[in-house]
Amino acid sequence: MVGRAVVRCCTDRGEQVAAMDHATFDISNEEAIRSAFERERPDVLINCAAWTDVDGCQLDPERAQLTNAIGPSLLAEACRKYGALLITISTDYVFDGEKEGFYTQRDQPNPQSVYGATKLEGERRAQNACARTMVVRSGYIFGHGGTNFLSTFLPRLRRGEPLRAIGDMFGTPTYAEDLAKRLYELAALDLPGIYHVTNSGEGVSFFEFVRATADQSGLASTAITAISCSSLGLLAPRPRNSRLRCLLSKAVGLAPLRDWSEALADFAQPSVGESAGVSS
Repeated sequence: MVGRAVVRCCTDRGEQVAAMDHATFDISNEEAIRSAFERERPDVLINCAAWTDVDGCQLDPERAQLTNAIGPSLLAEACRKYGALLITISTDYVFDGEKEGFYTQRDQPNPQSVYGATKLEGERRAQNACARTMVVRSGYIFGHGGTNFLSTFLPRLRRGEPLRAIGDMFGTPTYAEDLAKRLYELAALDLPGIYHVTNSGEGVSFFEFVRATADQSGLASTAITAISCSSLGLLAPRPRNSRLRCLLSKAVGLAPLRDWSEALADFAQPSVGESAGVSS
């Protein structure tokens, strides 16, 4: 989902883009990386690859390690060798969720799941391997394409089915199209560091978010019930609060992204047959 948004953003601006998916390019394979760099000679590499199945990572930590930690490290080593800037996307799940308010770059990560731990390791490995690394943490990403939360939520709501959504987990929604534009701006700046990128706003629970999506889509939200995260018996722990705010964006001349509710209004009018989703 994010990768497609990045491709659209960059090609719309006249950039030459070599887009690769996980089926054709394994970021944990050194030979595949070398061949791709020799062929494409990129100026910037934006790593949108990740295994984001939080419970799946808990069950298969070896696969999570390969994709979320070792992969970014190998990409960073190649970027250093070939003189490219690396932007790698990380997650709000590197934090434990115990803080009230927003997490900034000053807060100490303390992941509670294999997914969060491997993503944090990927951040640090990449930064250690290549000085020209930008880590972009984001969360509650929504957009067109992919099979995620809203890709099942909206069709069921249109059919009038009752739905449940977690009411005691809070984050800052991020529209994939807006995230892609900010990634492009960061690439132009070429200032290594850790950035938190989300849409503006105070943040919401999943329940509040899906109700807002229903309202923006012209669908009844009365069939949506708030439930607790603990009631679902999920395998991997999730942060109760993972709202993000960036301390660097204003300092480097980047204006805040629009409020998530404004972005949601754009998202809620997809073309016929287009799927939509939210990553968790």
